Amino acid sequence: MALKFEDYYQTLGVERSASADAIKRAYRTLASRHHPDKNKDDPAAAERFSKITEAYEVLSDKDKRAKYDQLGANWQQGEQFQPPPGFGGFSFQSRGRPGGAGPSGGGFSDFFEMLFGQGARASGGGAASFEDLFAGGTPGGGHRFENPGQAQRAPEQTHELSISLTEAFYGSTRQLRLQGPAGEQTIDVKIPQGATHGTRLRLKEHGLLLKINVASDPRFELDASGNLTTTVKIPPYVAALGGKADVPTMDGVVTMTIPPGTSSGAKLRLKGKGMPKHAVDPADLFALVMIEVPKTISEQEKKLYEQLREIGQ
Repeated sequence: MALKFEDYYQTLGVERSASADAIKRAYRTLASRHHPDKNKDDPAAAERFSKITEAYEVLSDKDKRAKYDQLGANWQQGEQFQPPPGFGGFSFQSRGRPGGAGPSGGGFSDFFEMLFGQGARASGGGAASFEDLFAGGTPGGGHRFENPGQAQRAPEQTHELSISLTEAFYGSTRQLRLQGPAGEQTIDVKIPQGATHGTRLRLKEHGLLLKINVASDPRFELDASGNLTTTVKIPPYVAALGGKADVPTMDGVVTMTIPPGTSSGAKLRLKGKGMPKHAVDPADLFALVMIEVPKTISEQEKKLYEQLREIGQ
């Protein structure tokens, strides 16, 4: 299957020799500029944001970047791309916006999934039931495959499925294409709201186990419990006297009260603002406070700082 080549370096506007820090800076700039929350009147913003996120997912991961670089620098953006041997067979595709809500469309392109879907062959037919997807579900279930003279269960195959943090937070639907002896079939797989690293989706009828990998996000760090951490910069006077600070969350920006005497590195908790959880309270979001000292100050500010220094001596 030939697809259009995606030049991830061009998408982020960096050279192929760019460092990890340069790639991260480029992504932060572009993601902030094209985020759908800032371009609500532009229907194409979600697609641009998705392409930027996909490029960062590859170039920020050492192994994925090395595999991508094997393709060489001779391909041009938009050219017909025929995958080399060993690069295909199993592809994923998001359909619509994550969970029908949220600030951006999710999912990765066919080109991405062709390179990093890790290739799989499975047989069987019919659509997957969401109730059958979770690992640790009803024991002893699953579709049985018939061989001549003997019924056997097909060996389960494990594959990784990369999703964005936005997809994990809101939930989404992916289309999974399977190629087997009977030909190609497409099934819908629902990504549950609140998925985290290591979440497993079992398609027993098709003998597949999907392991979720949540891609890194420049705004938040995600831990195994579903808690999110984001960095919040405040000026020295707010740290000393207390005040207000804007904190990004997955649902938008909220205002947090900074208590007087807050030190750099302190973590302030926003209860229930982390990843959703089923049957339990949502996880939390932690604002990692960093005191930001201005690089340039006025003469009046300089005198005030000098007075503070004299008082402290």
